[in-house]
Amino acid sequence: MTIFDAHCDVLSKLLEHPQLDFVHEQDLLDVTLERMQKSGIGFQNFAVYLPEKYAGEFRYVLESIDLFHEKVLASGPIHFIRSKEDLEYTEKNDTEKNGLTGALLSLEGVDALQGNLAYVRILHHLGVRSIGITWNYANWAADGVMESRRAGLTEKGRQLIQECNRLGMILDVSHLSEKAFWELASMSVKPLIASHSNAGKICPRRRNLSDEQIGSIIRADGVIGVTFVPPFVHAEEPVTMDRLLAHIDHICSLGGRRHIGLGSDFDGIREKIIGLEHAGKYHDLVNLLQKHYSEEDVEGFICGNWYRFYLKHLPAAN
Repeated sequence: MTIFDAHCDVLSKLLEHPQLDFVHEQDLLDVTLERMQKSGIGFQNFAVYLPEKYAGEFRYVLESIDLFHEKVLASGPIHFIRSKEDLEYTEKNDTEKNGLTGALLSLEGVDALQGNLAYVRILHHLGVRSIGITWNYANWAADGVMESRRAGLTEKGRQLIQECNRLGMILDVSHLSEKAFWELASMSVKPLIASHSNAGKICPRRRNLSDEQIGSIIRADGVIGVTFVPPFVHAEEPVTMDRLLAHIDHICSLGGRRHIGLGSDFDGIREKIIGLEHAGKYHDLVNLLQKHYSEEDVEGFICGNWYRFYLKHLPAAN
């Protein structure tokens, strides 16, 4: 079965260690070409996330996108998805059929855009199709979920949302403060996504979503990518894959069966779920899901729900 992972941070590792080989570097990278092919990853979203020492400098966003082209796209049969047509082309020739994987680009945290909306337009021209407004803390646009004051969008942040709406950018609420979440929900013309977040009712962490937030995403026809970050899955170690199923069960109970996807956060995490340590282990997760859910549900969770969302909300090719 084809996998669609909505979030990984391999570009951040490549930015810090440009000597790494995306094809084979299995000791230092969770996501590699070999592992993607082994697991049948048909679609992988690559986030541009700047580590703290690079944050605030737009040139490192551009360097990350250059690494995406030079290290990822150049590594093998990977197709850059910027449009509905790109998505459909990849699906027709995906890993299980003709060995092709689709790659999407997203931005995690707008710090480096420095309030300059021209940078948003440049990223759109370069193929970035979704934006997460913050990482954990505050920036010029909004407060992140770990910011103690728990404020919402700034005036510049509202201008950013308006420009994203105009461009057709998909907006990602993972890491966003709750107040900013609700303000964003009231402004966005597209459904919101949470590319890598879990259910706060199951694991009460500020990074996870409340039932009210989950319900809002579901009603708007968005998607939530359950994430593999152990502290966001279960409070006590060791964290096993069955703990992840508790989040899926809970979101299903809120009416979210068609609104659940995967958002691994591979290469952005040090701790790992037992049995799900890297991108080559998806078969074990699929086998576990098949013991608990119908084939239709499993296909939706691992690929179909994200695919349906992006097919609806990516722009048409020029």
